[in-house]
Amino acid sequence: MITTEFVPGSPCWVDLGAPDVGKAVAFYRAVFGWEATPMGEEAGDYTVFRKDGKIVAAVGALTEEGARSAWMIYYATSDAEAAAQNVERAGGTVRVAPTGGDEGRMAQFSDPLGGQFAVWQAGTDRGLEAVDEPGTLCWTELYTSDVEAAKKFYGSLFGWQTEAMPLPGGGGDYWIIGPAGLPKERMHGGMMQLPTEHLALSAGRPYWHPVFAVEDTDATVAAVTANGGSIQMGPEDAPGVGRLALCLDPSGADFVVLKPSPN
Repeated sequence: MITTEFVPGSPCWVDLGAPDVGKAVAFYRAVFGWEATPMGEEAGDYTVFRKDGKIVAAVGALTEEGARSAWMIYYATSDAEAAAQNVERAGGTVRVAPTGGDEGRMAQFSDPLGGQFAVWQAGTDRGLEAVDEPGTLCWTELYTSDVEAAKKFYGSLFGWQTEAMPLPGGGGDYWIIGPAGLPKERMHGGMMQLPTEHLALSAGRPYWHPVFAVEDTDATVAAVTANGGSIQMGPEDAPGVGRLALCLDPSGADFVVLKPSPN
């Protein structure tokens, strides 16, 4: 589970790069009931989403030429500069060098196969204020063409521990990931290997996406399609996990909605 106890390597922030921030705000307000607060002129179009008054995500304008609309997941670090050096040492790429101020420092990277992610070194701003409840982030997931390479890279960077979970029907393993040294209950995401041709959203490169908890998967899917989004998979029941669906917003950014199985 994801918590707001942001130990190194745990998810602590998530934001969307959108070609039309206003359109994205309208969509996610309709789907999740989020409240939206623009951060002011100095922040451009950057807008914070809240659920019941607590920060749960954000959205800003796409800043990279030719980039697709996508969610960016940030992982906690105690030192953004050291993380950037470790990324390059492990064969990854620093896409946005560490930057920030008293509120914190961020950096954005790509893993060796092109999967994009980010880190956040907390200052006065620690990150998300609500997680693991309906309308908030509850899991993170990487689709990659080489899960062993991903385990090695992210393990060297964050010290993540991994555990294999066999997929139904002999479909290989789904690798659950979590912060180093913490119990299984703190596992916060997973990695799944897919053929390159199944990574069409990112032109064959690996990609991360967020999983948002919901109270009713089918009702949320209906809201997605009613507001211009589409469904790539589901809704379907995953034994021991819950009822889920893989969705695309109107600009093609992917995310998963999940009503978790009762514990």
